[in-house]
Amino acid sequence: MRAAVLGMLVGLGVLVALTFGFPEASAQRAAPDRATSSDLMALSFDAGDGRQQVTVIDPKSRVMAVYHVDRTTGALTLKSVRNIHWDLQIEDFNSANPTPREIRALTDPRTESR
Repeated sequence: MRAAVLGMLVGLGVLVALTFGFPEASAQRAAPDRATSSDLMALSFDAGDGRQQVTVIDPKSRVMAVYHVDRTTGALTLKSVRNIHWDLQIEDFNSANPTPREIRALTDPRTESR
Protein backbone atom coordinates (compact mmCIF):
# COMPACT_ATOMS: atom_id res chain seq x y z
CA MET A 1 0.00 0.00 0.00
CA ARG A 2 2.80 2.43 0.91
CA ALA A 3 4.60 1.62 -2.35
CA ALA A 4 1.44 2.34 -4.33
CA VAL A 5 0.93 5.70 -2.61
CA LEU A 6 4.60 6.59 -3.10
CA GLY A 7 4.36 5.56 -6.75
CA MET A 8 1.29 7.76 -7.26
CA LEU A 9 3.04 10.74 -5.65
CA VAL A 10 6.16 10.27 -7.78
CA GLY A 11 4.06 9.91 -10.93
CA LEU A 12 2.03 12.99 -10.07
CA GLY A 13 5.21 14.95 -9.37
CA VAL A 14 6.66 13.97 -12.74
CA LEU A 15 3.40 14.90 -14.46
CA VAL A 16 3.34 18.31 -12.77
CA ALA A 17 6.99 18.88 -13.72
CA LEU A 18 6.29 17.92 -17.34
CA THR A 19 3.16 20.05 -17.48
CA PHE A 20 4.39 23.19 -15.76
CA GLY A 21 8.14 22.85 -16.27
CA PHE A 22 10.97 22.46 -13.80
CA PRO A 23 11.45 25.62 -11.67
CA GLU A 24 15.06 26.27 -12.70
CA ALA A 25 14.30 25.68 -16.37
CA SER A 26 11.15 27.79 -16.37
CA ALA A 27 13.05 30.77 -14.98
CA GLN A 28 15.21 30.71 -18.10
CA ARG A 29 12.26 30.60 -20.52
CA ALA A 30 10.32 33.59 -21.73
CA ALA A 31 7.22 33.91 -19.57
CA PRO A 32 4.72 35.10 -22.23
CA ASP A 33 4.93 31.83 -24.23
CA ARG A 34 4.37 29.64 -21.20
CA ALA A 35 0.88 28.54 -20.15
CA THR A 36 -0.16 29.29 -16.59
CA SER A 37 -1.72 26.65 -14.39
CA SER A 38 -5.18 28.13 -14.97
CA ASP A 39 -4.82 27.47 -18.71
CA LEU A 40 -4.56 23.68 -18.33
CA MET A 41 -7.13 21.13 -17.25
CA ALA A 42 -6.27 17.70 -15.87
CA LEU A 43 -8.66 14.77 -15.57
CA SER A 44 -7.77 11.57 -13.78
CA PHE A 45 -9.40 8.19 -13.30
CA ASP A 46 -8.58 4.63 -12.31
CA ALA A 47 -7.82 2.79 -15.55
CA GLY A 48 -7.63 -0.60 -13.80
CA ASP A 49 -4.74 -3.06 -13.87
CA GLY A 50 -2.86 -0.90 -11.34
CA ARG A 51 -2.85 2.14 -13.64
CA GLN A 52 -4.10 5.67 -13.25
CA GLN A 53 -4.95 7.57 -16.46
CA VAL A 54 -4.35 11.31 -16.49
CA THR A 55 -5.57 13.48 -19.36
CA VAL A 56 -4.13 16.99 -19.67
CA ILE A 57 -5.98 19.45 -21.91
CA ASP A 58 -4.72 22.83 -23.09
CA PRO A 59 -7.90 24.57 -24.27
CA LYS A 60 -5.94 27.53 -25.64
CA SER A 61 -3.94 25.43 -28.12
CA ARG A 62 -6.65 22.71 -28.34
CA VAL A 63 -4.19 19.93 -27.54
CA MET A 64 -4.72 16.98 -25.23
CA ALA A 65 -2.26 14.45 -23.85
CA VAL A 66 -3.00 11.13 -22.17
CA TYR A 67 -0.64 9.59 -19.61
CA HIS A 68 -0.69 6.29 -17.71
CA VAL A 69 0.81 6.17 -14.23
CA ASP A 70 1.85 2.79 -12.85
CA ARG A 71 0.69 2.76 -9.23
CA THR A 72 3.34 0.29 -8.14
CA THR A 73 6.45 1.91 -9.64
CA GLY A 74 5.24 5.47 -10.28
CA ALA A 75 6.37 5.16 -13.90
CA LEU A 76 4.71 7.72 -16.14
CA THR A 77 4.03 6.77 -19.76
CA LEU A 78 2.83 9.19 -22.42
CA LYS A 79 0.19 7.30 -24.39
CA SER A 80 -1.07 9.90 -26.85
CA VAL A 81 -0.94 13.57 -27.81
CA ARG A 82 -3.35 15.14 -30.24
CA ASN A 83 -4.34 18.54 -31.52
CA ILE A 84 -8.14 18.34 -31.42
CA HIS A 85 -8.88 21.54 -33.39
CA TRP A 86 -9.98 19.70 -36.54
CA ASP A 87 -11.79 17.00 -34.56
CA LEU A 88 -14.01 19.73 -33.14
CA GLN A 89 -14.90 20.96 -36.65
CA ILE A 90 -16.76 17.71 -37.45
CA GLU A 91 -20.52 18.00 -36.99
CA ASP A 92 -21.23 14.33 -36.43
CA PHE A 93 -19.10 11.22 -36.42
CA ASN A 94 -20.11 7.71 -35.38
CA SER A 95 -23.59 9.04 -34.65
CA ALA A 96 -26.73 6.98 -34.81
CA ASN A 97 -29.81 8.24 -36.62
CA PRO A 98 -31.09 10.80 -36.29
CA THR A 99 -27.84 12.68 -36.77
CA PRO A 100 -27.46 16.22 -35.40
CA ARG A 101 -27.93 17.55 -38.95
CA GLU A 102 -31.25 15.65 -39.30
CA ILE A 103 -32.48 16.92 -35.93
CA ARG A 104 -31.58 20.49 -36.86
CA ALA A 105 -33.47 20.09 -40.16
CA LEU A 106 -36.58 18.99 -38.21
CA THR A 107 -36.43 21.97 -35.86
CA ASP A 108 -35.30 24.68 -38.31
CA PRO A 109 -38.36 26.19 -40.06
CA ARG A 110 -36.20 27.43 -42.98
CA THR A 111 -35.46 23.83 -44.03
CA GLU A 112 -39.14 22.84 -44.28
CA SER A 113 -39.61 24.63 -47.61
CA ARG A 114 -36.64 22.85 -49.20
